[in-house]
Amino acid sequence: MKMFLDSAKTDEILHALEVWDIDGLTTNPRHVQAAGKPFRKTLEEIARLFEGKNKPVSVEVNPHLTEAPAMVKEGMELSAMSPCFVVKIGISEQGCLAIRELTKQGIRVNATLIHTAAQAWLAARAGAAYVSPFLGWKEAHGESAANLIPEVASLLSTHGYSAQIIAAAIRNACQLADAALAGAHCATAAFSLLQEAHQNPFTAYGEKIFQNAWDATPPS
Repeated sequence: MKMFLDSAKTDEILHALEVWDIDGLTTNPRHVQAAGKPFRKTLEEIARLFEGKNKPVSVEVNPHLTEAPAMVKEGMELSAMSPCFVVKIGISEQGCLAIRELTKQGIRVNATLIHTAAQAWLAARAGAAYVSPFLGWKEAHGESAANLIPEVASLLSTHGYSAQIIAAAIRNACQLADAALAGAHCATAAFSLLQEAHQNPFTAYGEKIFQNAWDATPPS
């Protein structure tokens, strides 16, 4: 499973590229807002960070756009900013229409805000290169997300769709592991979560035991 960072902050992206060698990046309007810079300036900075890298970067069209022609127009503009950019579009009837048209133009699309296997099917059928099932949002509102990735993976495999699954809205390391075991091709998570996933209190406990043993052993 590929590791994507879910962020628009350049310092986080640089660390993730240099230390973790992330496989890609996803952004959304909230991440761009958190970066504290204008939308286009933020995307231009991200484009420079990924220059010369064959790694997908999902950038979202204006979420106020509700008609396919407007989504397509902005999607084409975003795609032209970087060969790494994948256009992110929310799943909807007009969204699928836009996905189909952008795909015809040779532009990769990430269908986002997916919460059911049926939505993933519609996006894949429209030609989406990626589908992004959201896990944390479902569980936050009392709905189990345990079967979402397995169902989407089974559907895509059974019917021969080429779309890759990006497990999104991940809230803890357990969901990260579950997504991998369930067949997600990629997982995207916040910087802090990916940092925490490298850690475990039992690992720290074991390191302390070994450090004490090392210090208590005569050097020669």
